[in-house]
Amino acid sequence: MFLIIVFTLSQGLPRLVFATEETAVHAAIKEWRILWSESRGIPESVPVHINDWMETSAGDSKPFKPHTKASAWIHMKIPEIASASPGILIDKLHGQQVAVYANHEKIYESSRTYNYELNYILLPLNQNMLGKDLHIWLETARDHVTIEGKILVGDYQDMFNRFIKSNLMDIILGSAFIFIALVMLICSIFLNKKYLVAVFSLSCIILSVGILVFTYSPFLYTIFNQYGNIYTHLYDISLFILLPSFSLFFETIFGPGWKGLLRKLRKFQIFYSLFCGLFLIVNQWDSNQWFDLYYFFSVHVMGVVMIVQFVLLVGSSMYYAVKGNKDAVIFNAGFAVFAVVGLSELLQFFLTRGSYNLFLWKWGIVSFIIALIVILGRHFAKNHERILQYSKELEMFNNELQRSEKMEIISELAASVAHEVRNPLQVTRGFLQLLTGKAQAAEREYLDLALVELDRASGIITDFLTFAKPEFGKDTVLRVAEEFKHIEGILGPLAHLQGGKITVDISEDITIRGNSSKFKQAFINIVKNSIEALGEEGLVHIRCYRQQDQVFIHVVDNGEGMEPDVLARLGEPYFSNKTKGTGLGLMVTFRIIEAMNGDIYFTSKKGVGTDAVITLPAAGE
Repeated sequence: MFLIIVFTLSQGLPRLVFATEETAVHAAIKEWRILWSESRGIPESVPVHINDWMETSAGDSKPFKPHTKASAWIHMKIPEIASASPGILIDKLHGQQVAVYANHEKIYESSRTYNYELNYILLPLNQNMLGKDLHIWLETARDHVTIEGKILVGDYQDMFNRFIKSNLMDIILGSAFIFIALVMLICSIFLNKKYLVAVFSLSCIILSVGILVFTYSPFLYTIFNQYGNIYTHLYDISLFILLPSFSLFFETIFGPGWKGLLRKLRKFQIFYSLFCGLFLIVNQWDSNQWFDLYYFFSVHVMGVVMIVQFVLLVGSSMYYAVKGNKDAVIFNAGFAVFAVVGLSELLQFFLTRGSYNLFLWKWGIVSFIIALIVILGRHFAKNHERILQYSKELEMFNNELQRSEKMEIISELAASVAHEVRNPLQVTRGFLQLLTGKAQAAEREYLDLALVELDRASGIITDFLTFAKPEFGKDTVLRVAEEFKHIEGILGPLAHLQGGKITVDISEDITIRGNSSKFKQAFINIVKNSIEALGEEGLVHIRCYRQQDQVFIHVVDNGEGMEPDVLARLGEPYFSNKTKGTGLGLMVTFRIIEAMNGDIYFTSKKGVGTDAVITLPAAGE
């Protein structure tokens, strides 16, 4: 959002600039003369009575400088304008040393010891200078002399505002990038290693771009000319950091590339950037004695390295995009814009032998950085989704572990209690049966009732033992249809008493492995619960089918259904939503299904009904 605001401002302010240019009173100088000179120091006076001047004008081809000449004079006439405070703006004049003379009087001079030849010169003029001669002397290492911009004479304050507005966006844009990069670098301190490399490399990219845009602006060299040497060094160092950071970010997001080519490129760039950085220090230490050689490595060779990098990264991103990687599509779109702009400007720079003024690359970089931020945001979003998924799975595993631990404790307790209680119950039942044979009719009724309750207690103890140790004994191949015919015969009368019925839809060829008694026990519990939930004209429908090596059994009823909180607790030890229920029935059912390597889950809606889905391994052929 911050970059969008900056971009909007950058598009709006130039319109203000153009509006100022259109409304301000000014005159453009479009014709001048050039005279070659051998002077290497700033002259104190202008040449007179020389006939070797060469006529030229704006838009003409750039005249080449003879090899024996070191500098050039440019002569023109200052137009007369109606302004109380006239001034002149010389836009984009290339020269290492520059001097300006108005009416044969020197009014400006600049001698730079650093490698930055682009000059923006804004000077006030006296009224007596209007209509007089203007001479510009410049010394340049280029093989031609060029004034790329306009030479305007007009109101000094209006042109000053125009100059500030036309160059201030570079400062704002560069400062925005630097601010974003510093915030990201500070935040990266608190990230783990998994995210650190991606965020750090992107921060270095944005920081380098910010410094490049900031130090490339002629505004600094015009207003704060005394710090020009620092600006050029910062520009070079940022470029040395930028290239390997690009490769590192790409490698972090997409991998090392074919046969590790991108990793090799990144390692070479780190080595070459360190080499250029050390060369910069040595050259500065020796007072620019190695400048030509340093310029060759840091400009010409570095430019070739950049072109190779652009080609490799664009090619790789296109390959990943074709493979369906969405991040690669985004990267490819943003990087393609930057690469096309950057390549075209680099080619233009080399074709014009260094006279082309790079300016479009910053907008290509803006689009590319936005794409990188989007990719990093997607990367964080994906990892956040994974963390959420892992958290859910971890919570599920923890719940399952707690359930297993509880079941283990309860199983041991149930086995112990069942074993200790069953023997006394059997002895008690035996004595009650003896007493029943000798008792009177009235007493026998109470004894029979006691025997029924003892049998019920024995059944509960049997459930305890089944839950604790669901041993199957002999495993056989069971035909599911036959097993459910028996279950239907047992529970059919109970369903009729409830005003409902049971229907079974199972193919005869579906088989599983297990113990018939335990299988019936588990499903009798499930079907019995469904019957007890039925209302008038209720229905329990049992269907079964096979998918690959799994058998799916559905027990569906249209009973009263369950609330989600009740559904979530099914199978918990001793949980029951019945008035007189113990919760042992479903506990036993869950343990039997689990012992058969199966799975069971319920779906239910209050007032609609319940669907119990049991999955068991199919019997082998």
